[in-house]
Amino acid sequence: MDTVLSKEKGTRRPNVYATITETIVKAIEAGAGKWHMPWHAPETALQRPRNVVSGLPYKGVNILALWAEAQLRSYPTGHWATYRQWQELGAQVRKGERGTTVLYYKQLPLEAEDAETGDTVRDYRLIARAFNVFNGAQVDGWKPWEKEPIDLVETHRIVEDFIDATGADIRSAGTKAYYDRLGDCIFIPDRFRFRGSPTSSATEGYYATVFHELTHWTGHHRRLSRDLSGRFRSEGYAMEELVAELGAAFLCMEYEVTNVPRPDHAAYIASWLKVLKADTRAILAASTHAYQAVEFLLSN
Repeated sequence: MDTVLSKEKGTRRPNVYATITETIVKAIEAGAGKWHMPWHAPETALQRPRNVVSGLPYKGVNILALWAEAQLRSYPTGHWATYRQWQELGAQVRKGERGTTVLYYKQLPLEAEDAETGDTVRDYRLIARAFNVFNGAQVDGWKPWEKEPIDLVETHRIVEDFIDATGADIRSAGTKAYYDRLGDCIFIPDRFRFRGSPTSSATEGYYATVFHELTHWTGHHRRLSRDLSGRFRSEGYAMEELVAELGAAFLCMEYEVTNVPRPDHAAYIASWLKVLKADTRAILAASTHAYQAVEFLLSN
């Protein structure tokens, strides 16, 4: 049964955010020694979580929750659905399988009278519903569709066009990648400095790095004006890095580019875990800011 998160008197509110945070924290802790985040796992990084019935991708924090669960349980597919939806497809969730919690936000219309004009003011508030979904690997009677091969040449052309369309000032210089907030420009090492790995090519590493810095770039006051220091105080810098990390992961998913960990990510893991454990809604905030950044970049 779906759980409505409401503020009605006497209604028990399940802490869905804590459940999702716990899943992600477990995944991070499981691979922290190798800087292994749920969105870096090669078997899950390119698996865009989708609802098997509607075909629509999951968004925001739900992406992270499903990535983390897929990594922890080694699910080979990114297809998910509720118990009833699998039944509608003629498949059956196996006995004893545990679902993964995701959130769905529904707009609830509200009406109020303006105290000064007497006019009726219409607005809405968001009601979060918690659902349990099951991966295709947890059901019998269904087989995933064969994935079409990736045309790497075409993918690289599309990514280059996307980067150009953002209008960001990207300069090739030095040996470190970073966003200069005062100069409002991005510095990226020359492409020849990037090296491949067992799970990604040098080109994919380059694009993942550019995506990370582009996410930082969206936070400038002339764009999304993102400032996390107010809520997270001393951890604001680490949280901004997490937003950029997630933004890069979402963009890598969008363009089917393997998301590779940066060497400096290890320095932030302890800070990320600290703030996630202290604030169960921190991962929701980070993923929301990252998704907003991605939407901004894709709108150009």
